[in-house]
Amino acid sequence: MKKYMIGAVFAAAMSGGADAQPVATIQPAPAAIAPAIQAPATTNAILRVGTEVPLRLLEELTTKGKKLRVGQRFRMETSEPVMVQSAVVIPVGSPAVGEITDVRNKGMWGKSGHLGARVLYVTVNGRQIRLSGAFDDKGTAGGVGAVAVSAIVFLPAGFFMTGTSAKVPVNTIIKGFVDEDVQLALQAATPAPLAVSARPVAASGTSAPAASSN
Repeated sequence: MKKYMIGAVFAAAMSGGADAQPVATIQPAPAAIAPAIQAPATTNAILRVGTEVPLRLLEELTTKGKKLRVGQRFRMETSEPVMVQSAVVIPVGSPAVGEITDVRNKGMWGKSGHLGARVLYVTVNGRQIRLSGAFDDKGTAGGVGAVAVSAIVFLPAGFFMTGTSAKVPVNTIIKGFVDEDVQLALQAATPAPLAVSARPVAASGTSAPAASSN
């Protein structure tokens, strides 16, 4: 009886009848795709204290008219790019600011005008980089008033002599210097990605074919 049942089951499995169940086919897993290896996107660098930053004055500074005041600020811009590791970190035209530190207007007796100023900072991508550097200018003594006084002999000598106003013209180039170390993130040159191929996964119970010696 047992032999008969086993034979019937085997016959049913081998027959193509409607009641026969399909046999599942096991497919090998697809080969894994390894991710590409990329070079680092950035590299660390530092804009060092003392780095020169050439600046161009965008407005005239003068004691003429006696309107200049200590603490008054004025506009500049970078006249040349500042570079670190062959990369531009402060572009041409970056806005900069300075401040008046000393004012003396021209006066009688040949007194000349004088002004002093300092560089404060330059702005790059919204970041203010502190700068140092100072400059001044003195007008020359004498002037037109000295010619007029020669015709007035009844007044003390030099009474009408006045000096000239101090003036620093527009487009004057001023040297500024970085006054703090600034951490930079420079974009590194990215080489073509190195593709890494995965070893093919062989089906269970079989081995991958060996490479031909030819």
